[in-house]
Amino acid sequence: MIKKKLAVLISGNGSNLQTMIDACATNKLAAEIVVVISNQQNAYGLVRAANADLPALCLPFIKGTTRSAYDVQLAQQLRVYNPDYIVLAGWMRLLSQSFLAHFPGQVINIHPALPGCFPGTHAIERAFEAYQNGIITHTGVMVHYVPDEGVDNGPVIMQENVPILPDDTLETLEHRIHKTEHRLYVEALAPLCNPLRG
Repeated sequence: MIKKKLAVLISGNGSNLQTMIDACATNKLAAEIVVVISNQQNAYGLVRAANADLPALCLPFIKGTTRSAYDVQLAQQLRVYNPDYIVLAGWMRLLSQSFLAHFPGQVINIHPALPGCFPGTHAIERAFEAYQNGIITHTGVMVHYVPDEGVDNGPVIMQENVPILPDDTLETLEHRIHKTEHRLYVEALAPLCNPLRG
């Protein structure tokens, strides 16, 4: 079986990365992670990559560099690995066309909210506040393509509602959303990695 090549971009803890590492190891994903790149040197996801013997590197954003120049450099680093998909797993930088033009239809992101809801950072906190104000009754998670510089608004691959319960705290809601993220990301990637099986 020819496995799809995944490049995973992270900025922090890398819990979604760990889920993908585990899914590749157990053949839930017909894929191999060919490189992990972080823009933060202290990202724990780099430790996860090292523990799994995966190629990993840090490409920090240097003050004074333009966004476009950084993205060109990032694209050049990734092209060496010839990935089929670039998976954003807590990557906290907006990608410009200087990057995206190199990988059309190949960049995938996960966002802890439903399509059209709470784009950008602090989505879970904003959803919880909206629930407390009686505006919404549930939130969710979506996996989507990143075709352009729009924030969390690309074509949806998969989505799932996550209820907000009356006795929820922000912490319990975060925990439930993260559990959903870990499962949904693998479920969304599986048919892309192995269309026949999907």
